[in-house]
Amino acid sequence: MSELTERDLELINALARRPLKAEEVYTFRLAACNNQVDRDLERFTEATLSGLAELFVGRPVLMDHNWSAGSQTARVYAAGVEEMPGVEGGQQLVLRCYMPRLQGNGDTIAAIETGLLRECSVGVAVKEAVCSVCGVNQRTGWCEHRGGMEYDGATCFFELRGAEDAYEVSLVA
Repeated sequence: MSELTERDLELINALARRPLKAEEVYTFRLAACNNQVDRDLERFTEATLSGLAELFVGRPVLMDHNWSAGSQTARVYAAGVEEMPGVEGGQQLVLRCYMPRLQGNGDTIAAIETGLLRECSVGVAVKEAVCSVCGVNQRTGWCEHRGGMEYDGATCFFELRGAEDAYEVSLVA
């Protein structure tokens, strides 16, 4: 559980329908995405991470990208870009989330606290996915380069630029 400050409670209450007390909420942090090449051979730029930080406030935390009201587990109340520990030049989008302490949330809170639920995946839209080899935006053009393949000693990946929207963040395996 994250330390709940007065400012945190203020931000949470800006999203709630009624004022919540500190003892009514459970808070946690998620390292949502970063500027490193991921398993999909994509990386977010630092500017895109900053843009997503603004867009994520108020968005839901789901289980397994299941877009249903029953899958809503928590809500993002604050977000920011932070350095990645132990990764030179690494920047990550950190989401601060809250959920009400309801009888039905006990197992989810325990799973988060014990480290069972700790990975997440973001549902976002970006303006561009730019090829690292030739600079073609894959959203509007096409190139022959394939992510993960090597071209003249450089491995191809796609740089995600221009945060357009943040839909949700999901707790996933």
